[in-house]
Amino acid sequence: MIGQPAPAFTAPTDDGSVSLASLRGKKVVLYFYPKDSTPGCTIEAQGFRDLHDAFVAKNVTVLGISKDPPKKHKSFKAKECLPFTLVSDESGLCEAYGAWREKTLYGKKYMGIARVTFLVDETGIVRKIWDPVKAAGHAREVLDAIEAGV
Repeated sequence: MIGQPAPAFTAPTDDGSVSLASLRGKKVVLYFYPKDSTPGCTIEAQGFRDLHDAFVAKNVTVLGISKDPPKKHKSFKAKECLPFTLVSDESGLCEAYGAWREKTLYGKKYMGIARVTFLVDETGIVRKIWDPVKAAGHAREVLDAIEAGV
């Protein structure tokens, strides 16, 4: 997928909707995460929150994506003071990006969202993929790659 066009989408968010096409001219970080208000997802979101001004200074839009509904995103965003948009995948966005996968917990297999991040350039091309992702320190890792010219 690196070097290929990112799958196009228009999806509901915590405060309306967003399309990837509307963000042309900016770099876009798409970070997929399993569920609002869970420990790892909160740590990851807080990392992007704490570095948000640095992403904006680099002309980067951050979008967090999970299958949680917009109302739940709105609550999570308010609770954690998140300054970026949370996207609700209601139409197969996770599948299109390969983030919907078989997972295992306590020996039980199930389908769920893998923690994976994509960096899309100003023209809509995927430039970098982080997979798998460790929540703690991930936002810094993404910002460092952008600052290094990825």
